[in-house]
Order: sequence, then structure tokens, then C-alpha cells
Amino acid sequence: MGLLTGLLGLPLAPLRGTIAAAEQVRKQAEEQFYDPAAIRAALDDVDRRRASGELSDEEAMQWEDELIARLMVGRRRSEE
Repeated sequence: MGLLTGLLGLPLAPLRGTIAAAEQVRKQAEEQFYDPAAIRAALDDVDRRRASGELSDEEAMQWEDELIARLMVGRRRSEE
């Protein structure tokens, strides 16, 4: 990168830094969202809440379906 290009691009440096930080936050959030251990813990929580009567069977099944779908997406993403 030449001196002129560097000087002309300098005003964009904060924007590039912000974009890079936002990308890291997104990546971290996705890793947590698709983390198999977190999903298994959530499934255990759904079972506990169903057993205590906090959730109906229908509500628990909806949560379980969503969590299992997340688990499958996470596995596909890790294989790519």
C-alpha cells in the first residue's frame, strides 16, 4: 500500500475497525448459539421444566424441536 493510498484510506480506518469488531461479535454469538454443550444443557432444562409442570408437553416438544434443529445446523456448520 502506497503512502497516498494509506492517507486517502485513513478516514475509513475506524469503520474497518468497527466492522472487524462486529464480525468477531457475530462469530462468537454463533459459536455459542450452536454449541452442542449449551444445546444439551438447554434440552436438560426443558426436561426439568416439563417434569416440574412449568412447561406442557406441547411446549416442551416445540422447544426440543428448535434445539435439535440448532444442533443439526451446528453439526453441518462444523463439517464445512
